[in-house]
Amino acid sequence: MYSVNVRDHFMIAHSFRGEVFGPAQRLHGATYVVDLELRRVELDADGVVVDIALATEVLRGVLSELNLRNLDDDPAFEGKNTTTEFMARVIFDRIADRIAKGELGPHASELSALRVRLNESHVAWAAYEGALSARAG
Repeated sequence: MYSVNVRDHFMIAHSFRGEVFGPAQRLHGATYVVDLELRRVELDADGVVVDIALATEVLRGVLSELNLRNLDDDPAFEGKNTTTEFMARVIFDRIADRIAKGELGPHASELSALRVRLNESHVAWAAYEGALSARAG
C-alpha cells in the first residue's frame, strides 16, 4: 500500500456538553494540526499516489470552512459535541466528497483509503480512517 501525507492547520472555538468534559464545557479554543493520509494499492500512470499540490489545496479548502469559527454557532453541528474524534470524521467525509467530485484529479478515483489525524498537541491526537470504496453506492 502506497501513501502520501499532507498537513495543514486550523483554529476553532467550541464548548462541550456533559460533565465528563469538566472545564471544557465552557467556550474554549483549539488549534489543530491536520494530517491527511491518502492511500492506494498501486501508483497511478504518473507514478504517484495523488498530486500533492492538489491534495494540499483540497485540504486547505476543507479546513478554511472551519477555520476561525465558533463551531457552537454552526447549524451543521447543532446538538453535537465537536470533539477531536468527531471533527476528524467531519473532515474525512468532506475530503471523501471532494475526491468523489474529482477535485483531486481523474486518477484519485483509484484511491483506496484515507486517514485524517487531528493533532491537539505534541502528545495528544485523534484520527478517523476508512476505505473509500465502501463509500460508493
